[in-house]
Amino acid sequence: MKSALILLLVAIAGPALAESLPLSLHGQFVQGGVIRGQAPPGTRLKLGDKTVRVSDEGEFVFGFGRDAQGPVDLVAELPDGSRWRQSLDIAQREYQIQRIDGLPPSKVSPNADALKRIREEARQASAARAKDEARSDFMQRFIWPAIGPISGVYGSQRILNGEPRRPHFGVDVAGPVGQRVVAPAAGVVTLAHPDMYFSGGTLILDHGHRLSSSFLHLSRILVEVGQRVEQGDPIAEIGATGRVTGPHLDWRMNWASERVDPQLLVGPMPTGG
Repeated sequence: MKSALILLLVAIAGPALAESLPLSLHGQFVQGGVIRGQAPPGTRLKLGDKTVRVSDEGEFVFGFGRDAQGPVDLVAELPDGSRWRQSLDIAQREYQIQRIDGLPPSKVSPNADALKRIREEARQASAARAKDEARSDFMQRFIWPAIGPISGVYGSQRILNGEPRRPHFGVDVAGPVGQRVVAPAAGVVTLAHPDMYFSGGTLILDHGHRLSSSFLHLSRILVEVGQRVEQGDPIAEIGATGRVTGPHLDWRMNWASERVDPQLLVGPMPTGG
């Protein structure tokens, strides 16, 4: 998106209903968007067919995948027994598509041994992202985990030798090997792998309610599984590990199984990096 689209529930429902709305929603109602909100404590919440965890304080988060289609219903069962429903539109985005032809087959399709390794590593990463803890670290205002030129964006896709590859689900920050990576928000480490096939040194940080950050291609990991870190704590160093063409940080985020865009949670990249 060329411009930030920050909508409150009051805006999509109309000012006349503002005083009667039981929830507040903050975020961008677009593909890849992350929505954080507040409900009366004790509320039960569903987004389509997915249950959304609500904390004891009424805080919650949910997100939309790269190709999400709307509208989708958000349904709340309030503590007094009443039900509330709101239909949410999801704006579509245009993604960068790059075609590259004439590559050797070995550079496009991994062999059988590599595929076995890839599947096992994917299982480990999926298990690390499957945590569903009551912590509400996701309510913090996120910061950039590294400062530098943005060299890749969420949603872009390559077509290699005519075969579409998986889209890129993160934002890439270029930087030298050894540049420090910090926690964009508080959380608990759920994966710290020194060398995955595609992503090299890989770290996953859980922010609560199934919202997690993944940091890829790291040269060094400074934290351990089970360790809690606070926003701004050093957690790793940029590298060029895994399948890359140069050193950079690939920062990705998930809400449950939905791959969301971390760039929508932070402001513009600070200058001077």
